[in-house]
This record gives sequence, structure tokens and C-alpha cells, in this order.
Amino acid sequence: MNRLLETKFNTPHNCIPFTELCVEDFEPAIRHGIEMEDKDIQAIIDNPEEPTFENTIIPKTDEILSQATTVFFNLLSANTNDQMDELAYKISPILTEHSNRILLNPELFKRIKYVWEHHRTLTPEEEMLLRNVYEAFEKNGANLDDETKKIFTEKKMELSTLTVKFNENLLKETNAYTLHITNQADLAGLPDSAIEAAAMAARERDLQGWVFTLQAPSYGPFLTYADNRELRRQIYMAKNTLCIKDNEFNNEEIVRRIVNLRRQIAQMLGYKTFADYVLTRRMAQNKERVNELIQQLLEAYRPKALQEIAEVEALARRTEGENFTLQPWDFSYYSQKLRREKYDIDTETFRPYLQLSKVKEGVFSLATRLYGIQFKQNNDIPVYHPDVEAYEVFDGDGTFLAVLYADFYPRASKQSGAWMTTYREQYIDDDGEDVRPHVSITMNLTKPTDEKPALLTLGEVETFLHEFGHALHAIFSKVTFESLSCTNVWWDFVELPSQFMENYATEPEFLNTFARHYETGEPLPAELIERLRRSRNFLCGYGCLRQLSFCQLDMAYYTRHDDLLSPIIPFEQDAWQSTQLLPAIPDTCMSTQFGHIMSGGYPAGYYSYKWAEVIDADAFACFQEEGIFNTKTANRFRHAILERGGTDNPMNLYTNFRGKQPTIDALLRRNQIV
Repeated sequence: MNRLLETKFNTPHNCIPFTELCVEDFEPAIRHGIEMEDKDIQAIIDNPEEPTFENTIIPKTDEILSQATTVFFNLLSANTNDQMDELAYKISPILTEHSNRILLNPELFKRIKYVWEHHRTLTPEEEMLLRNVYEAFEKNGANLDDETKKIFTEKKMELSTLTVKFNENLLKETNAYTLHITNQADLAGLPDSAIEAAAMAARERDLQGWVFTLQAPSYGPFLTYADNRELRRQIYMAKNTLCIKDNEFNNEEIVRRIVNLRRQIAQMLGYKTFADYVLTRRMAQNKERVNELIQQLLEAYRPKALQEIAEVEALARRTEGENFTLQPWDFSYYSQKLRREKYDIDTETFRPYLQLSKVKEGVFSLATRLYGIQFKQNNDIPVYHPDVEAYEVFDGDGTFLAVLYADFYPRASKQSGAWMTTYREQYIDDDGEDVRPHVSITMNLTKPTDEKPALLTLGEVETFLHEFGHALHAIFSKVTFESLSCTNVWWDFVELPSQFMENYATEPEFLNTFARHYETGEPLPAELIERLRRSRNFLCGYGCLRQLSFCQLDMAYYTRHDDLLSPIIPFEQDAWQSTQLLPAIPDTCMSTQFGHIMSGGYPAGYYSYKWAEVIDADAFACFQEEGIFNTKTANRFRHAILERGGTDNPMNLYTNFRGKQPTIDALLRRNQIV
């Protein structure tokens, strides 16, 4: 029995019955869903009545397709296998063809256009839905002639296949690399947590000694602490040459083709560049404002960044001699030594106090303190992997709000990084019932070892808070239409709730609620918290320019007016030259592993992180003015922003909360740039 052909399950809150699914279920469910959705679309077209908002824009199509594709593509990122990867190649062009068949249907667009031009008086939310639907068709070629539509469709199908291939190559080459160490002397400098995790990784592979991988909880500590410079260089080069080697996983031509296809698609629709196409639906509005933000931040932070690099290099030369040249594989190593010298702390200092189980309690309790909500683990909710935990979320009055899945640890079947997604989004159904969301946060945090529980770095706590902020955006959703709910907002606004939550990571009042030594129960010492607060802007200039370099690379690719023909590596090095602070290493490449802008949701949009950082600093400044745990302020944030999804222009939502538009001033003050 294929459970994906059903929409009602005998599970708590009608959750997906993951344990009853198999890979073979997806294709028939998707094909059936396509067939049912085609019928629903045809019914709208065949309706003899005058097109109206009610009979043309609102009608929902069959849920089978949405359900099956949501589960499939979420699992493709979080728990894939070779069979899933092969199926992705097969069904991605089928789904693209189906989507194009709808978006390029002239009869359907004729009805939508009629409603666009002749609609009744609408509520603001209805207006936003109508605008989104009309522009979705327009921006996907509905106004093209038949011959151009055919070419347009072919390009979109090729793009769909290439993004799947990009991800598969990256995951497989990442998993293919291990640094296998058998000489204990090569572990010098590494903290016990990293050594224990590497020993466990070796045992999992039936190897003696220690194994380090390119997954963040393994790669990061090795680059930061290993005294063996040659091994640091090796693992750095392995990470930074992903998918550029002369093998089956090379992504260079795929990157070039993705960039060119996106530009061609945009130009077929009348836009000069792909960035112009994207930014019409962003707060930034156009590439000039994006470049203005990049330049403003570059001018403000570059002096600080150069000063920071000079300090790190000076320490390295005091240690290694005046002829020492600081290389990228040295920077984390010597910067942590500088941080310890200046503040007597490093990334490992806090790990004993940041046991994952306690961090979870702290993060959940923060949401309780701000918004009154409660989290209750429910082991009866099916999960897709034994590592995953499922929680019910209840409002302060006991009303059920959402299901939250939490997937914390790295594994070979999971993409690197961290993200939030949904298995079901919030909306009001035809019977007036508020359908509540099923939300998932997926991360790659430090795993427990045979000797110790999962102990996190402060950076990992920030990652947890970040994804949890996205989750709250979905959990609180309170809109009518599904396509406007949860995180379905303009892309340069979506990071506000997530980056806002990161502010709490260094607040003493927050840390004191959960940070206890995992063995003794001793609270995080006050003087250690004070050292943390003094160090909170350590390397903020360097960090800003690193992010700006990614923004520049993104804009360089997607503001092109013509085909990208040059080799990827020199193009990349030229694109971000003004933000590079360390020596450029030949034959390394970011683009071939930059999933955000190649296969993810951020092409011509990576600037969104800095854009949202400006806004999150301004928003948190409001909390600092009124009290960081002030429930009135928190509920204003909830009602004005978190509940509203994409029902209004994001700047309207923000000014409804703050009373004014944001500037970069709060960010500069937070980072002590001014």
C-alpha cells in the first residue's frame, strides 16, 4: 500500500508516516498527483462562469503531488541514498515539464489575467495572493509566443536537471574524502572532543586510528587546532577543491551552464540580467541597491578587517619567524590563538558547558519566555531517521500550534550545512479549519561520542538559534492562504527571524538559563561570560568581508548580460578580488560547491544575509531598548512579523513592528565599527 496516495494518516496531527514509506512509493505518487492536478487545472479552465478571484485564484489543487514532492525533496537533502538520487534525475524534468505546462497554459493565464484586470475589492492578503499568482505566470513565460515557450520550457527542464546533478556531485565528493591518521603525534593541538569524534569515525569505517572528514564538526576543529600545518593544508585543499578535479564529480561546466541558462531565461522574459529578473520581488528592488549595500559595508568594515588580519599575522610571525607567510589554512589556527591571547577563550572553551540536551532546553525555554509557547516531545510521531526528534508545540493557552522535527547530527546521507523546511504549511481550509504546520530544522552539529554527550561550540549554538528562528516564523504563521504562509516571504526578508535569534547567543541572561558543565553541573562562570561579551566582535571585520565576497561572487554571475565563457576559477578570483584578505590559492574554487547560489534558493540573492543582518540588528536594538525578554515587544514582533508570512510588503511588516525603517547604524554600533 502506497501511503503517499493518501492525505489522511492514522498518525498524531496527521503527520507523514515516514516509517511506512519506501523509495518505490514516490514515482507513482508523483505521477498520480500530476494527473490529478492536471484535472483540477482543467476544471478551472472549463468553468463557464466569468473568471473571479473565488473560482480562478483560490481553488486548491489535489494535495497528493504537493505532499509527495515535499517529502521526496526534503528527504533528498536530509536522508538520501543512491536510489533517491537516481529518482531525482528521473522526476525533476517530469515535474518541471508539468509546472511549465501549467504556467504556460494560455487558457488558464487568460482567466488569471482577466481577474487581475477586473477583480472585486480585495483584502490586502487577497491582493498579495493575486499579485503573486499573476506575476508567477508572467515571470514564467505566460506572455511568450508558442515557439519561444517551447525553447523556454527546454531551458527550464535542463536547469532543473543540472541543479540536481550539482548537489549530487557535491555530496558524493564530500563523502569520498577522509583524512586517515594513524600516528598519534599528528593529533597534536586538537581538543579531546575532536579526537574522540575522529576515533569514532574511524571505528564506524572499521579503521584503526582517527578519521577526519569535510563535514563541518570535523573539518572546522581540525583547521582551527591541528598543529600539523601540512595536514591542515591537505584538508583545506580537499575542501576547497571539491568538484573541480578531473573526475565524474566536476561541477565547473555545470556552474557555467546554470549561470548561462538563468540569464537566457531572464532575457527571454524581457529582463537585462537574471538579477533584474529576481530583484523585482525583493526588498532591495534592483541590483544598484544591492551593490550600494555591499559598498557601504565594504567601506565600513574593510579597515577593521585589515587590522584584524595584521594582528593574526603578527602573532603567527612571533611564533614562526618574520619570513612566515600566513596562508588560508593558517588563519583559523592562529586567529584562535590570538583570541585566547586577547580574551583567554577559544571555540572549545564553552563546549563543556553547552551539552546539546541542555541547549535544547535553553532554546525552547527562550521561546517560552518570549512568547509563552511550550514544546513536548512525542515519540509516537513517526520520523525519517532514528536521529530525528519530534515535538508538539503548544501556545500559551494550550492551543496546538505545530509539529517540530529536529535533526541534529551529520551523516553520509545528509547534505552539509543547516536549514529549515516544512512538511506541511499553515493555511485555513475550505471548512474554516486552521491547518497547522509541520516544521523541520536540520543541522550538522557535533555528535555524541562513546565517552561524552554531544557538546557544542558557541557557533553551533548560534546555528541552532538561527534555524529555530526560521522555525518560529513557520510555527506562528496565521494566514489564510498556504502560498503566503510560514516563510513564503520575499527572500531578503526571510533571514530576519533567524538572524534575530542569533543575538541571544551571547546574552548572559540567556546563557545562565541552561549553560552548565556537563560533568559537574557548574554554571558557566560570570567572568567567562564577560570575556565572551568582550570578544563578541572578534574578527567581525574579517567575517563581514568574507560574507561580502560571497555576495560579490553571486552578483558577478547573475548581473551578466552575455554568456559566461571564461574558466570558472579565474572568473571567481576576479569577482571577489576587492574583499579578499588572504593569499589566493591557485586551483581552489568556491563556485563549484556554492549550493546556495547554484542549486539552492539564493541566486542573485546571497546579499540577503547582510540585508537581513542590518534589519535584525535594528530589531534587536528595539528589544535592548525595551528589554530583551520583554513579552510585549516579543508579541509585537510575533503579531507584526512572524504571524504574517508573505501577506504584505516586508517593509510594511517591519515598520508596523518598529515604527520606522531600518538603517545600518544599529549594525555598526553592535559591531563597534562606530
